[in-house]
Amino acid sequence: MLPEQDEEVDLENGLARLTEQVSREHERAAHREQIIDRLHAENQDLRRGLLQEALTPVRSGLYRLYDTVTREAARREGADPVVPLLEAIAEEVAEVLARTGAERLEVSPGDPYDPALHRPLRTEPGEDGRIVAVVSDGFRLAEQDRVLRKAGVVIGRNVQQSEEND
Repeated sequence: MLPEQDEEVDLENGLARLTEQVSREHERAAHREQIIDRLHAENQDLRRGLLQEALTPVRSGLYRLYDTVTREAARREGADPVVPLLEAIAEEVAEVLARTGAERLEVSPGDPYDPALHRPLRTEPGEDGRIVAVVSDGFRLAEQDRVLRKAGVVIGRNVQQSEEND
C-alpha cells in the first residue's frame, strides 16, 4: 500500500469515528432535552397543584359568602330594594371564584340526579330521581373538569310508588 493510500484510509477512519462520536453526542443532547422538558412539565404540574391547594380555603370562604348572600336574596324576594344589591354581590363573588378557576355547575330543576355532581339534602314529592330544587350551587375546576363542590339539591321521590311499596 502506498503512503498516500494509508493517509486516505486513516483520514476516512478518523472521519468515520468523528461522525460516530458526533452522532452519539447528538443523541445524548436530545435525551437531555427530553429529560429537561419532562422535568419542566412535572414542575409546572406541581406548581398548579400547590396553587389549587392554596386556593382551597379561600374558595371555601367564598362559597359560604356566596351561599349566604344568595339565600338572603331569595328570602327577601319581592319588592325589597336590597334584593338587587344582594344579587349583584352574589354575582361578584361567583366572578371572583371563576378567576380562581372555579366555575358554577349548571344545575336546574328537572335535571336527573347525578351523585358525582349533586349532594342530596332531602327528598320531596316529585318525579323520581329528578332534581326538584337547587339549594346551593356547585362549582367545578374547569381546566381539570373536577368537581370542587357538589350542588346541594332536593331530589324528587314518587310518593305513589313509595306508598305502594309500604
